[in-house]
Amino acid sequence: MSARESDVTPTLLARMGGWSGMLYASLPTVVFAAVDAAAPLHIAVVLGVGAAAAVAGLRLARREPLAPAFSGLFGVAIGAVLAFWTGDARDYFVVGIWASAILAVVFSVSIIVRRPLVGVVWSALTGSGQAWHPRRSARLRYDIATAALTAVFTARFVVQFWLYGEQSVAWLAVARIAMGYPLTALALLVVVWAIRGSRRTTSSAATPRAGTDPGSPLRRTG
Repeated sequence: MSARESDVTPTLLARMGGWSGMLYASLPTVVFAAVDAAAPLHIAVVLGVGAAAAVAGLRLARREPLAPAFSGLFGVAIGAVLAFWTGDARDYFVVGIWASAILAVVFSVSIIVRRPLVGVVWSALTGSGQAWHPRRSARLRYDIATAALTAVFTARFVVQFWLYGEQSVAWLAVARIAMGYPLTALALLVVVWAIRGSRRTTSSAATPRAGTDPGSPLRRTG
């Protein structure tokens, strides 16, 4: 395995906020659901948002990646405001439920139009270009990785939409946490496999044959 390949997993993990980011992300939901079970909704809303703000502040103090924390704070704030506005604790989870449905559709369409989002997004994040796209084997790997994430988003929507209909705030919280980073981490194993395989494919295709001038076309001999 090359040094560049071995950097794939740490890079993806860092963009998610690291292992600590995965733990922090679940804290506001745990606080909201636990308090909602024992106290009025407005207290659960305040403490849930407070927990998200505390996580963002801790990351700022520790000079850790802020994007995961602030995106989490933004998502928690929207869910909390919606729940407070409707007076229904279940609506804390509505944005996440429908976001999963939209992402499932978008990722599925990207496979159909032969622009798998895993490959497109990774190329944009790393500036590695689209050399993988004409390579059938590389594109197939990205198709599989994109399909894995599509399955995650679809599962989240189906399970949490059903629990929403069952009016179970506690189980919605459990599903949000269990089907969040843990399930995503499993899908990322497929993503890492796809990225590494695509790199090998594009690198081998770009390597000129021995004894030829890489800047010139091969000459026919004999």
